[in-house]
Amino acid sequence: MERSKKEQIIAELHKKLGKASAAILTDYKGLTVAEITSLRDSLAVEKVDYQVVKNTLMRLACKQTDASVLDPLLTGTCAVAIAFGDPAVPAKIIKKFSKSNEKLKLKAGALGNRLIGPDQILALADLPPREELLAKMLGTLNAVPTSLVTVLSGVPRAFVGVLAAIQRQREEQAAA
Repeated sequence: MERSKKEQIIAELHKKLGKASAAILTDYKGLTVAEITSLRDSLAVEKVDYQVVKNTLMRLACKQTDASVLDPLLTGTCAVAIAFGDPAVPAKIIKKFSKSNEKLKLKAGALGNRLIGPDQILALADLPPREELLAKMLGTLNAVPTSLVTVLSGVPRAFVGVLAAIQRQREEQAAA
């Protein structure tokens, strides 16, 4: 490969890794071209980039990005899935794909500037969708003020009830 082509690949990969919310490193050894293409297509539907990259080019592209934590793991056959949105999306797709294609192995991932292992990637894949998590959080945040208002309104309500009872009692005494 020509030097200018390598520099172009490094620059493009560096730009993608700089914008990425997550990068997942996989070992694709033993997969056929058709299987890799199938995985790439299912990731592309969710706007996740999946590419096989030479380790030296990946090392150079990772520098000064959050994905630099992957550097020590760049050995053997490597492909990287780069997510720009929800970091759980590529984890879910790769987990589903690896159930039917056991040759695909998770190596590690970069979530922000943290290195996560294969077990953590699988745990990320098991998380509910982002929208569902936000809805649960919003429900929890909404429940606290509602409960507080209910408790605080109980005191004046009880006070009004006592005043009404006193008024009824005085009316009964006046009538008697």
